[in-house]
Amino acid sequence: MVGSFHRDTWAEIDLDAIFYNVASLREFLDDRTEIMAVVKANAYGHGDVQVAQTALEAGASHLAVAFLDEALALRKKGVTAPILVLGAVRPEDVELAARERIALTVFQVEWLERAKQLFKEELPVSFHLKMDTGMGRLGVKEQEEAKRIVAIIDEHPLFSLEGVYTHFATADEVNTEYFSFQYQNFLRMLDWLPYKPKWIHCGNSATSLRFPDKVFNIVRFGIAMYGLSPSLEIKPHLPFALKEAFSLHSRVVHVKRLLPGEKVSYGATYTAKDEEWVGTVPIGYADGWIRKLQNFQVLVDGVKVPIIGRICMDQMMIRLPKKVPVGTQVTLIGRQGGEQVTIDDVAQYIGTINYEIPCTISYRVPRIFLKKKSIMEVRNFVLDGNRYV
Repeated sequence: MVGSFHRDTWAEIDLDAIFYNVASLREFLDDRTEIMAVVKANAYGHGDVQVAQTALEAGASHLAVAFLDEALALRKKGVTAPILVLGAVRPEDVELAARERIALTVFQVEWLERAKQLFKEELPVSFHLKMDTGMGRLGVKEQEEAKRIVAIIDEHPLFSLEGVYTHFATADEVNTEYFSFQYQNFLRMLDWLPYKPKWIHCGNSATSLRFPDKVFNIVRFGIAMYGLSPSLEIKPHLPFALKEAFSLHSRVVHVKRLLPGEKVSYGATYTAKDEEWVGTVPIGYADGWIRKLQNFQVLVDGVKVPIIGRICMDQMMIRLPKKVPVGTQVTLIGRQGGEQVTIDDVAQYIGTINYEIPCTISYRVPRIFLKKKSIMEVRNFVLDGNRYV
């Protein structure tokens, strides 16, 4: 049964595109290399459980999230696949992770010692050791600390070292000098360990697509799973075309005629030069369609039209090529007729990266999930305290 929402703004998530991107990577990689689908940040704004299930159907075997809360949300929604938390977890929450069969990242001796002291559970817990090879974020840098972490894990009857990994800072750049430096660092650090854990991983989307011979036995597939290139400069070098999964739409809710000299929106920054038709669209910066997008173009009837005046919290105005009926669809991201506005277009206009755009489209915008050209589900995100549920 399709749910409902009561506003004329929504995002469409093409699950077939996500399936295609994961399945294409599965075909591209060696059969011995598995895929960990990264679904942190509500699957980069696409919908965590829907993307997770689709990725698993397409050939992924593992999932990765940023925080324990995100992993618990997936478990609550019935996802049983292995999940790794990439970010920091409080020592007192290790027991909870054990109960929910969630693997944790370890990157600090003091944290592990505290977790060991607090751990009273009688269930096993798995850890992935994070190495800092040059990202300067989380990770162990010294040999003695790495050896001590492994020793503490091995001493505990319920702790196990399941994996070891690192993260590249520049795998999405054409210049591979720093990437090579980090890769060699990782090889050196692996020699610190008394044994090799089951999973060894360093490959993000860029690495898995560009250097499949340097990813060990599992890759973390993030931004490219959603059909977005890790960077514009490596887009021409990708081994297969990606299919963008996210589109954003609204409708014209009011149409009016402006006379020459009349102004639009806060600050009266836009003045009609001629007689013009203006449409009001119910989306604004509270939805993640930020004020910097003033003068950017969206699609109406397959034609690009400009956003005029300042974008408001809940609404914006567009200059129409002609009078159109109330209810006419406006595509902010996506395709109409022969024209298209991509996430990369939006990101370039406001001077950021494509990762940021779907992540900032807020919980107020309902997601419609499309599969085999049919609507599977409508999901409204409700903010409960500091969590999305």
